[in-house]
Amino acid sequence: MELSRNLKIDSVSRLDPPPPLILEGTASITDAVAALRKHGGGCILVCDGPKLVGVFTERDLLRREIACGLDWDVPVDAVMTPNPITVEMKDPIRVAVKHMEKGGYRNLPVVDEAGRPVGVLSVMRIVHYLVEHFPVAVYNLPPDPHSWPRTPDGG
Repeated sequence: MELSRNLKIDSVSRLDPPPPLILEGTASITDAVAALRKHGGGCILVCDGPKLVGVFTERDLLRREIACGLDWDVPVDAVMTPNPITVEMKDPIRVAVKHMEKGGYRNLPVVDEAGRPVGVLSVMRIVHYLVEHFPVAVYNLPPDPHSWPRTPDGG
């Protein structure tokens, strides 16, 4: 089957997004970083009760906390990305890819019909899907035309 067709037909649920790491917005940046390190995740979903209000990623940590020299006890909602773009399990994978490409996101919150977070979709999940379902297309990609040999003999 054709890649573009599958991306339109297969839903986000096919990617089996893992459960999200969730913190309340009042948690400190220290708590958020500790949770990221402990669970090895790429992002934390910030909630106000059951409602998703933001996402905290490594980029937020670097750009909004470290670069600004904020105190590590500042609440995570002060440095999170508010009102994140989300996808639902029933959405086509293509929709998730478009959101990621357009916004430069590496992670997207997955929510249920009521808007409650149920998972996180990462770029790595999509890459694994592509490799698993379309190995010939992925493994036969041409080399990067902009790369140059490191030595005169091409090695």
